[in-house]
Amino acid sequence: MSARALFLDRDGVINIDHGYVHRPEEVEFVPGIFELVREAVDQGWQVVVVTNQSGIGRGYYDVSDFRHLTDWMRARFVEQGGRIDAVYHCPHHPHDALPEYRLACPDRKPEPGMLLRARDDLGLDLAQSVMLGDRPSDLEAAHRAGVGIGLLFDPDGDQVLPEWDGVARIRSLSEAVTWLG
Repeated sequence: MSARALFLDRDGVINIDHGYVHRPEEVEFVPGIFELVREAVDQGWQVVVVTNQSGIGRGYYDVSDFRHLTDWMRARFVEQGGRIDAVYHCPHHPHDALPEYRLACPDRKPEPGMLLRARDDLGLDLAQSVMLGDRPSDLEAAHRAGVGIGLLFDPDGDQVLPEWDGVARIRSLSEAVTWLG
């Protein structure tokens, strides 16, 4: 039997997006994220982060900075009774990046590459999975990958909700728990 996954965008869902966050002292966790992840783990979901990280491609920080912060964040989830099972990132940008990172990558959301790799690596049933993002491009990637439910975390309610079955807007992370049951 394939596993279900709760896919999470990072900046704007796990941590407040202050712009190119890459050091632990810059991290401010979004209220409710630890409780959501703990509930997902308790219900047997895999928790997978899929995050565009063009700050690497732009030269603002490097892959080792990203890995260090990722390890630090994962440890915070363990301390809070949850876990992050896998993290996928895309450092590329089609225009605004250093030459070695300047490309239209199939992993960069709204493309579905990171979700498809997670499916293959972890044996996930994407149709039974949930993507939680703070931008329509997060949900577009999920839709292209065949993820069953897309949740747009939009506290202000001012983003355009993509039009496909299985999409909903949530204003707090506590609302996402109901979609896991």
